[in-house]
Amino acid sequence: MERITAQIGKDRYTTAITARKHRLISDEPEDMGGQDLGFAPQELFAAALASCTIITLRMYADRKGWDVESIAIDVTFDRDAAANVTRLERKIEFTGNLDQTQKERLKVIANSCPIHKTLTNPIEITTTVQ
Repeated sequence: MERITAQIGKDRYTTAITARKHRLISDEPEDMGGQDLGFAPQELFAAALASCTIITLRMYADRKGWDVESIAIDVTFDRDAAANVTRLERKIEFTGNLDQTQKERLKVIANSCPIHKTLTNPIEITTTVQ
């Protein structure tokens, strides 16, 4: 089980996030009262989908021996609070020698990355307070 820890002090809204031996900062943009010192939470959310997708695609293309020089992903995150709907749009661009059949297969593989599967299936969150 992955474990992520986060800690915030009195600085609005700078958060130190730790996973294994890695650390990053999350914050809100200045227009939300933060200091814009790191990714906003929704950006981290979209980044998880982008990085999982691109890693999964690279692993698959390498395993197949396909000529993929690079992969670029653009993910947008939009939250409609009134409708209680979150929209993620993922655009993938491949550089290399791929035919349309290979690109279509990679689209299927993109939808098979673990974060995509997590987001498209039920999620249970348990909260305890100490």
